Amino acid sequence: MSPDYEAVIGLEVHARMHTRTKAFCPCAVRFGDPPNSLVCPTCLGLPGALPSLNREAVAMGVRVGLALGCTVRRRSRFARKNYFYPDLPKGYQISQYDEPLCEGGWLDVPQPDGSTRRIGIERAHLEEDAGKNLHGVGASREVSLVDLNRAGVPLLEIVGRPELRSASEAAEYLRQLRSVLMAVGANDGNLESGSFRCDANVSVRPVGERRLGTRTEIKNINSFRFVQRAIEWEVAEQVAALRAGASVAQVTKTWDDDSGRCHVLRRKEGSDDYRYFPEPDLPPLVLSEAFVDELAASLPPLPAARRARYVRELGLTEGDARPLPVEALAALFARLDDGTLSGTIAREVYAKMVESGRSADEIIEAEGLRVVTDEGAIDAACRAVIDASPKQLAAYRAGKRALLGYFKGEVMRATGGRADPRALDAALSRLLGG
Repeated sequence: MSPDYEAVIGLEVHARMHTRTKAFCPCAVRFGDPPNSLVCPTCLGLPGALPSLNREAVAMGVRVGLALGCTVRRRSRFARKNYFYPDLPKGYQISQYDEPLCEGGWLDVPQPDGSTRRIGIERAHLEEDAGKNLHGVGASREVSLVDLNRAGVPLLEIVGRPELRSASEAAEYLRQLRSVLMAVGANDGNLESGSFRCDANVSVRPVGERRLGTRTEIKNINSFRFVQRAIEWEVAEQVAALRAGASVAQVTKTWDDDSGRCHVLRRKEGSDDYRYFPEPDLPPLVLSEAFVDELAASLPPLPAARRARYVRELGLTEGDARPLPVEALAALFARLDDGTLSGTIAREVYAKMVESGRSADEIIEAEGLRVVTDEGAIDAACRAVIDASPKQLAAYRAGKRALLGYFKGEVMRATGGRADPRALDAALSRLLGG
């Protein structure tokens, strides 16, 4: 980042509410089912079908708003956000506009020096998700299909104020926000399935300037690493343009991690382009004081309070006090205890859990990370290493027993760290002759 310019970053997070059914119909919320199998006339937008609001989605939105210090509106209303896209069967999205469920609030973001910085929350509103476009399918790889299983799934859009000043701070903001959503039971935290994704609004301006620069929007980023890389790239791109005397275009972009750059999708829309108007098929959402008070009383200890207690009572450092949720860590340790994982692979799984939000079991199964216990496979790997190391074998048999560590390390490298340690010790002891 140039010392003459500063970044101005605001994040819009789309968090899937962890409900059993969709926002406005009784269709199940599940992932991995056959395409277009979790649909009904309402989420397909068929004539005559009317929406009915999911009470649990409202309760989860209120819990998040309370956890973020927002003001929860006792009266809010839904609106139609009109736009055409193949995965939007009604031709509009039911969302909230001028009367959102929650307004104001903040999130305290840890800084590298151990301090925190308070980032404002503009609003949090309920809306429904769109379907999913599948591009490049079929034998010719030129076919696009639409799966509407996701259409109508309840989302809470959390709009942060443009107060973030670096890509790394933006990534940390997302980690902290995700931990709050998971703590109150509103979101499963799974980035790879799209449960927690964000749009990044990025602009730059000369240091000391108060006016905001022209912003670009980077859509649907679903990884902390991708968020940081995308923002770093976009900031550098805008600074280079301004230094060259060019202007920054107000456009919507997408991040391509393979090429390591953002690509323009379209010009940036304004709110007027969506032709918002009140949703005629839903009455205003009115919350009683008792309903909000009950939800406030049910909130668990929030991540910031837990971290402070871990530091104060357990003597942990600030960094160590920010692990994954306790339940997720317990599941990881269980896989260590039952022999599913080796210590080396457990560290790899932990890193993937932090990055993706997936559980230990999901990562182990999807990436084939179980410990290899097959004696034949381990025996073959040991023989291959021994055959390739005649000098080390001769030295070991001459009495240099410390070389056992060499053979163990080479077999572990050959098996990607997945060889069962006990089976490995037995095989090497047998094959090395002692």
